[in-house]
Amino acid sequence: MNTGPVITRVAGRLDVRIHPDRAASGAAAARAAAAALRAALAARGEARVVFAAAPSQREMLAGLRAAEGVDWSRIVAFHMDEYIGLPADAPQRFGRFLRDELWDAVRPGAVHVIDPGDDPEAESARYAELLGRGPIDLVCLGIGDNGHLAFNDPPVADFADPLAVKVVELDDACRRQQVSDGCFATLADVPERAVTLTVPTLMAGRTLVATVPGPNKKAALAAALDGPIAESCPASVLRTHPDCTLFADLEAYQ
Repeated sequence: MNTGPVITRVAGRLDVRIHPDRAASGAAAARAAAAALRAALAARGEARVVFAAAPSQREMLAGLRAAEGVDWSRIVAFHMDEYIGLPADAPQRFGRFLRDELWDAVRPGAVHVIDPGDDPEAESARYAELLGRGPIDLVCLGIGDNGHLAFNDPPVADFADPLAVKVVELDDACRRQQVSDGCFATLADVPERAVTLTVPTLMAGRTLVATVPGPNKKAALAAALDGPIAESCPASVLRTHPDCTLFADLEAYQ
């Protein structure tokens, strides 16, 4: 891990911290996420948190596994999206990814997994009801290569979406990312639909921690920080959140 100087800036209301490398940015994001969890537990006795599942989150999740002073037994965990049509035991399932990377190690008090099954619309409604039972204290998210948040790709992102959770068609850029990330062997293997939390649901989190490492994120990060706040780059909406910090590395920023 490179502990060199950190570049800090503000984009709208968004705090941006650029670390020298991926390990350092992931560790810093984990520290911020752990601090938000400890604060929620101290204030309310429980913390409700939504996690992204992607290779970009691995360093942050590793830091959370090792974080001290977090009583996971009082944490309710959600995740933000899931493919439609994959077998329940498929290694690409996001619930499985988070189980392997975090949940089996820390044992949250409750884990709510999206399972689209044969009726993804009904599952969207069920998951929306679970999310609506209380405020979300923390959202740990990334930014897609096309600027997406969760699976809110530019063609389907809606900053005023009336739904909390919905079924979406994945655009080609998003599906190609799943191949370049090593999650699928070919584009044909990548599902075409998914269940996702919508943009307003993600933005309703009290604290947002975004982890955005690697050169593949460079164009999306530039658009998110310096382009128009528009659904053409869904991540640009992060600039309007009152408590969001974005952690990136130099490969993503320069």
